[in-house]
Amino acid sequence: MIAVTLVTCQQLPEPDADAAPLSAALDAAGISHRLAAWDDPTVDWAASPVTALRSTWNYYRDPEGFRRWLAATAGVTRLLNPEPLIQWNLHKGYLPELAAAGVPVIPTVSLRRGEVLDLQALAGAHGWPEIVIKPAISAGSHETHFGPAENLRDTAARLMAEVDTLIQPFMPSVNTYGERSLIWIESQLTHSVLKAPRFAGQAESVTGPHPIDERDLAVATQALAGIPAHLPRPRYARVDLIRDADEQPMLAELELIEPSLFFDLGGAAALTRYIEMLTHA
Repeated sequence: MIAVTLVTCQQLPEPDADAAPLSAALDAAGISHRLAAWDDPTVDWAASPVTALRSTWNYYRDPEGFRRWLAATAGVTRLLNPEPLIQWNLHKGYLPELAAAGVPVIPTVSLRRGEVLDLQALAGAHGWPEIVIKPAISAGSHETHFGPAENLRDTAARLMAEVDTLIQPFMPSVNTYGERSLIWIESQLTHSVLKAPRFAGQAESVTGPHPIDERDLAVATQALAGIPAHLPRPRYARVDLIRDADEQPMLAELELIEPSLFFDLGGAAALTRYIEMLTHA
């Protein structure tokens, strides 16, 4: 039996920088492992007692197929993160849910497919010079667009007709302070990185590790505590934060499915913690 299966997809949209250091660390620890694609129907998911999602970065193209795969796979192996938690995190409608629980979240309007909204009226009412619009189920900046509301009218109409959609203000702080990502593994904060803003068609730029601001830590901790109580606790998480106009941190995304954990920037401690998670699953 293979001890651990690391889940990817058949066609990665971009390289996975975590894959090589994780595989090398598992080899060094003497842990048998394999890489298998969630969208490969020939895989026997029962062949490993532990299955960890790592780079399932095309799931947004077939979210219902992915949901079915999650439920079926969780029935034959221990899935990390736990399947109910992944199902909840799949749709970014969790952002208004966390905001309602008191977590500082970037203002988010969540629309179901087919709902119609006047972007210019919304932006004017809230004083948003520029907005961001994106699918509620997405990954890797897919279909993420920003600009003045009047310039996004056609894009917004198309997205709202096709998929559940999110509308948010564009926060200028991403161009100055950046987006901070705090990584947790087994309830322990391991490291923090800085990501440059990324929109449709752009490559990711990440540096780190960086010192962790106490205000960022407080909001990240609050976001994790805000996960609904009926769900299992995350075994790993990445909390992405930005700053508002008053330089206060806000949650941008809570990544519990397949986040890059930036092992190359987190040092040995992050990898060690992750392997401990796999071996004690």
